[in-house]
Amino acid sequence: MKYIDLFAGIGGFHYGIEKAFDIEYAPVSKKPEQEERTQGGKRTTSEQQVQLRSRNRATPLCVYSNEWDKYANSVYRKHYGECDQTDIRKVATESIPDHDLLCGGFPCQSFSIAGKRAGFNDTRGTLFFDIARILKEKQPRLCLLENVKGLLSHDEGRTIKTIFATLTELGYDLQWQVLNSKDFGVPQNRERIFIIGHLRGTPRPEVFPIGESGSGDIESKQDDSRTARTVSARFRKGVGNTESRIVDVLVDAGQGQRIRSIEGLAQTLSGLGGGQGAKTGLYTVPVLTPDRLKKRQNGRRFKTNGEPSFTLTGQDIHGVFNGSQIRRLTPVECERLQGFPDNWTQYGSDGELISDTQRYKMCGNAVTTNVVTEIIKRLVFAL
Repeated sequence: MKYIDLFAGIGGFHYGIEKAFDIEYAPVSKKPEQEERTQGGKRTTSEQQVQLRSRNRATPLCVYSNEWDKYANSVYRKHYGECDQTDIRKVATESIPDHDLLCGGFPCQSFSIAGKRAGFNDTRGTLFFDIARILKEKQPRLCLLENVKGLLSHDEGRTIKTIFATLTELGYDLQWQVLNSKDFGVPQNRERIFIIGHLRGTPRPEVFPIGESGSGDIESKQDDSRTARTVSARFRKGVGNTESRIVDVLVDAGQGQRIRSIEGLAQTLSGLGGGQGAKTGLYTVPVLTPDRLKKRQNGRRFKTNGEPSFTLTGQDIHGVFNGSQIRRLTPVECERLQGFPDNWTQYGSDGELISDTQRYKMCGNAVTTNVVTEIIKRLVFAL
């Protein structure tokens, strides 16, 4: 399977796909015999190099990736050897290799309830149409897109209706579901919509629903009225995963004993901040932006013991509180909350040390790798 990774960030889709195929993680080798080859002046990961890192003969191959943020791009290149930093709006479609699967967590700030929700009036919102441009030209048999749950309600449902209609006109039948990271083995309350497109006339395995969260199935023959009804469908209560507890991600930050007996989930990671939280005690609760007393997420600043954490975002600071202390979540803890290996974001491709500020931002903007892994297992292996 060949795939491309758009709006790649720090490699959430790439790493999630590797886990689905049981690929053993290892940093890209810089030995001369394994260095990345050059095509048109841009670095690309060789197929041989990818094969060396796999324990599965049916190895997926990322043939193109793109991320414009220089810090995320550098982290991606450190792990995978290549990533185009060109503004996707300026990338010629014909320069992108043919592929079977297009992955893209297109920018969500313009649709998120945490922002102004400008949608397609925001330049970030229009980047969806660059995905559409590539799908139209390349016609991969599959696409997997991710965005915030707020995309469903933005502009009274007209935004998601436009997205669905565009993909349908390009020849794709769609299925979608809102999934919460807490249901996939990480202690973070992070709801995101995942959309799968199947090129009409190709096999179409049923991936959703996973659990009992709200989902939809949209066929090409439906009319606009059915699209509207599907978009506004009521969501059922998710299953939840009580085994995903924040104690599994907390590390010793040099402030005494590590928390040993606690319950609860981390707040949703964001791309603009880290977190503050307690390190000792018999319980802990998620806390949002401790230094801004008026800051709220869905009307709350603290959660109670045993509740999921707030969503990590690009705009907030996150942490935990044990009743007496608050401390910031460490970058490693944020990486764990997104399903990455420890210190995934610590260094860039040239060995440069990445600041904690950028590490928090990158983790907050990433896709939770565990969710990607489960979707890919259901999608690709069924084919």
